[in-house]
Amino acid sequence: MTTKERLHKLVDELTDGEADSTLEFAVAQREDPLLRAVANAPKDDEPFTDEDEAAVAEGRADFAAGRTVSHEEMLRRYG
Repeated sequence: MTTKERLHKLVDELTDGEADSTLEFAVAQREDPLLRAVANAPKDDEPFTDEDEAAVAEGRADFAAGRTVSHEEMLRRYG
């Protein structure tokens, strides 16, 4: 079975609500330049370094300790 045949079969099985959201997604993928760029971006093949791991650990520790700022607060501060 080809990909298009599988897609047709799936579409026939969707509810109307699922079909609406799937259509919106498909249209956005084809028409939105940002979504197209993300979909076509090259794979990130750089290794995850010890420095990267340390930065992630630091961020998680800050989050766990409550040293964060909400999105709303960022907007209030910086617009």
